Amino acid sequence: MRQKERIDLIGASALIMFTALMGLNQVMIKIVNHGIQPIFQAGLRSIFAFIIVFGYAVLWRKKLSLSDGSLIPGIVCGLLFGFEFILLFVALDYTSIARASIMFYLMPVWVTIGAHYLIPNERITLLRAFGLVLAFLGVVLALGIRTQGSGHLLGDLMALTGSILWAIINLTARLSNLRKSSPEMQLIYQLAISPLVLIPAALLAGPLIRELEYIHLLLFTFQVIGVVSVGFLVWFWVLSIYPASDMASFGFLAPVFGVILGWLILGEEVGVVIIMALLLVSCGIILINWKPKKL
Repeated sequence: MRQKERIDLIGASALIMFTALMGLNQVMIKIVNHGIQPIFQAGLRSIFAFIIVFGYAVLWRKKLSLSDGSLIPGIVCGLLFGFEFILLFVALDYTSIARASIMFYLMPVWVTIGAHYLIPNERITLLRAFGLVLAFLGVVLALGIRTQGSGHLLGDLMALTGSILWAIINLTARLSNLRKSSPEMQLIYQLAISPLVLIPAALLAGPLIRELEYIHLLLFTFQVIGVVSVGFLVWFWVLSIYPASDMASFGFLAPVFGVILGWLILGEEVGVVIIMALLLVSCGIILINWKPKKL
């Protein structure tokens, strides 16, 4: 399909649905955690999603190569992906969807800071600096709230650390030969390598099965097919057509949907301070990704 210069209605709709799916994803992880150990859930999800994505890539003849110099950075990103998901999935055992969403979707903040030092044309401007300040104020505000016991802080910090690993994966993909790989190959690296971290870690983290019910299996299946497989393939499709800089501006919607869906589906308490923290982080992400249109 022909490249487009700006996001149209179709692109915007796809991005909104994708970010809503990301917000819903954390709700489903938290629910499935009651039936399947978090790390084991993450490992199984990667294994089954790998089968689907690899099958799709082969069927549609997508570019899959290990000889383009991407193997080592691909393995590194896959390992980081595994540790990132250990942190996120376990974090949702300790903290709320709202707080985890605010912390985890700070990824653009860390990418902006890293790119300032590593990528010549992506310096931190005054506008981006203001966005960083707003985002950090939002995090400080959220960390200062204690409504669900002492475990909250641990979950918050795990989700925050997971966002840093996510940013490192993004920067590695941009700065290494991994950028030569097709989007499908980049996802395959992560799905293929991460179980090598996740499954052994799950075996050391206690019983693999908790109070498993049919709802947990249903939601897990939806995660594998709807989120990891179809969701990310749609994301890559949008990325291949629309400008990445315009797409980035939709990133603030993911934590917004996470907070809203956590409240609607799980009945989580969302106080004024959490809403203020969410607004600060969302505005920060918007400013970080803001690029004035050239006349």
